[in-house]
Amino acid sequence: MSGSFTFLREVCMRQWTGWWRPVALACLMTGPLVGQGSGAGAAATSPHIVVTNDMLLQAATSGDWLMYGHNYWNNRFSPLATINATNVKNLVPRMVFQTGTPQLGSFETTPVVVNGVMYLTTPAVPNNEVIAVDLHTQKTLWRYTHKNAGVSTACCGPNNRGVAIAGGTLYLGTLDGQLVALDQATGKEKWAVQVGDPAEGYTETMAPLVIDDKVIIGTSGAEYGIRGFVRAYNAATGAQMWNWYTIPSPQEGGWWGRWSRTTGEGDNLNRNIVKEKADSAKYADAWMHGGGSMWMTPAYDAETKTLFVGIGNPSPDLDGSIRPGDNLWSESVVAIDATTGKFKWGYQEVPHDVWDLDVVSPPVIAMLGGKKVVVEAGKTGWVYVLDAATGKLVRRSEAFVPQENMFAQPSDSGTRMLPGANGGQEWSPIAINPTLSYAYTEGLHQPMHYKTHYAPWERGRLWLGSAFVAISGEAQWGNVTAIDLATGKKVWQVKTDQPMIGGATATAGGLLFTGEGNGWFKAYDAKTGAVLWQYYCGAGVNAAPSVFSMDGEEFVVVAAGGNFQLGFPLGDAVFVFGLPKAM
Repeated sequence: MSGSFTFLREVCMRQWTGWWRPVALACLMTGPLVGQGSGAGAAATSPHIVVTNDMLLQAATSGDWLMYGHNYWNNRFSPLATINATNVKNLVPRMVFQTGTPQLGSFETTPVVVNGVMYLTTPAVPNNEVIAVDLHTQKTLWRYTHKNAGVSTACCGPNNRGVAIAGGTLYLGTLDGQLVALDQATGKEKWAVQVGDPAEGYTETMAPLVIDDKVIIGTSGAEYGIRGFVRAYNAATGAQMWNWYTIPSPQEGGWWGRWSRTTGEGDNLNRNIVKEKADSAKYADAWMHGGGSMWMTPAYDAETKTLFVGIGNPSPDLDGSIRPGDNLWSESVVAIDATTGKFKWGYQEVPHDVWDLDVVSPPVIAMLGGKKVVVEAGKTGWVYVLDAATGKLVRRSEAFVPQENMFAQPSDSGTRMLPGANGGQEWSPIAINPTLSYAYTEGLHQPMHYKTHYAPWERGRLWLGSAFVAISGEAQWGNVTAIDLATGKKVWQVKTDQPMIGGATATAGGLLFTGEGNGWFKAYDAKTGAVLWQYYCGAGVNAAPSVFSMDGEEFVVVAAGGNFQLGFPLGDAVFVFGLPKAM
């Protein structure tokens, strides 16, 4: 088709140090990923390797990409170093695939790659799809299609961030609130369970996590007044093993907390505590629709069998008058016993949030001073470093985005505050280089007005409680920042033309890979922030990349399909980059 050929000619260009250079079309192995229906197109000879529990436990040292965050610590750090600061300028697209799916949602998949087989998901519009591709042969092995029930409650644009894999099975969360198990070799459905009712706002966009015999999944939907949860399902049968509600009932201690006047670091929240307490009886049941989404894949410490999860905003997002108290455990990093689902500790970044500054970027485990810490980049614009054993704050970083009028209350006329409701750091996962002890954030600068209005809860209807509006005429941009976890100081920062949303990945080759909404995919020097290479992909690169090895070579794979919420150009391409193959 001439249209596809034109597109491929356009993306077969790369740029570094200011010079354009064409890449021969022969470097591209292209074509739509074909196969229709559940499990279509399975290969006669399977190249699939069954992922064992031991492989997952040792994922940090693996050349495969076995889970959303690469390893249980969620640090998105690959030990591969063949591609390095010296030769990264030579990267070319060795393979480009187009999924052929409608370009109607955000393409945010992080592909899982095992033994040269790539498992990726599509943006969930109109259906959730999983595609298995043999990268050795550039052939589709199978394609699974989950036909979503009509979903009108998906906040922030439909998307899907990937699958989990273990024991010959893939696990997928669907936009209509299901958890589905697929046969790894054929794509045939093994079982499916309904996690939540999409008519009430429960949807699934996160990549699940497999731990031993359990599949861990949360839910989104706080913009619709759901009560959030984290759940474990039996990996073999789909039976529910435990449930932990992110919003505790009165019998579980309640969500009122300490009636905090400040953040844990002393920032004034400008709350009217007297009025809140006076209204507490009137709104005693507010917790039942209290929100608290778990948007993203958690981190896991196998030694202590602890999950570290990020919990989102309370409901309604911006009207605190009808939900008195601190609204535990919204806006928090929480530690949960992975075996039992019991609460261990919680750290609330913003008590009684009325600015939608939820904890959505995935928590990450790191070593600091010989101790385990949990790192989370907040929508507030700070990186939080917590003691993994106790949840106590070790430090809060310098702000990595501009802050202005922080924690000023919304008003009828509109209150200006920075950062706005998108952050800070949105869903984008950070990466951590354990050798440098640097965390890499992706910031958004979007000045907003917060305007109040009252709205009662109605089942299945958007329930923000007020409005946040980008300020017309003010510049919006982003940045990539390296934060020294030992000091909390910014080591380097690079400004980007547009707000950053997608995710970062670091490697032992001294590199950081990330993309931008304008279509550029870039490699940075992990120490200095120098841009060493960039490639134009033809659509927004708003997904977190994977890094893997195959046949003795290192590759970087990323989806280029844009972001619906921020209006970045949509597409359906998946790029696999590598060094030029010796002829």
